[in-house]
Amino acid sequence: MKELSLHILDVVENGITAGATLITLTVNESPRRDILALVISDNGKGLSLAQQDRVTDPFYTTRTTRRVGMGLSLLKAAAERCAGRFSFSSQEGQGSRVFSSFLYHHIDRAPLGDMAMTLSVLMAGYPDVDFFYRHLYNGRTFTFDTREIRGVLGEVSLSEPAVIQYLKAGIKEELQRIRGGGEAL
Repeated sequence: MKELSLHILDVVENGITAGATLITLTVNESPRRDILALVISDNGKGLSLAQQDRVTDPFYTTRTTRRVGMGLSLLKAAAERCAGRFSFSSQEGQGSRVFSSFLYHHIDRAPLGDMAMTLSVLMAGYPDVDFFYRHLYNGRTFTFDTREIRGVLGEVSLSEPAVIQYLKAGIKEELQRIRGGGEAL
């Protein structure tokens, strides 16, 4: 995949397919420490031990709509190609957690991608799912929680186009702020 945000979309959709109502996503960018780490967890149905042993097998999937499951195997390969790590853990009835890390300055590391757009797509496509997003950049932090936003919006849907546009712009602005305003997203 050309951007890590596409891997994130794939992993999040796996969790939602597994019945998750809350997705937690942490992006930790630390160019000073030469690391980029992603942690995605969900409260879906989780996987059995037998299923967990096969999550990075590209010819295995728990989905019934297709017969291959390339997502986690591609993410694992991307992390390892950039001197990083990958791990997957899950507990039946409680959800799953995916961790991947990359050397930040590795020549083969894909760009992170547009996280404001990624979150906007998720909120628009899955309006009944809550997302908690934490983004760290060299020690500065931005957090975004749809549960808090729902409290402010009241009866207005999170997936309303005007709401999505407003939230997307706010996320983009906050990411620029923690990056010091001068670095490209």
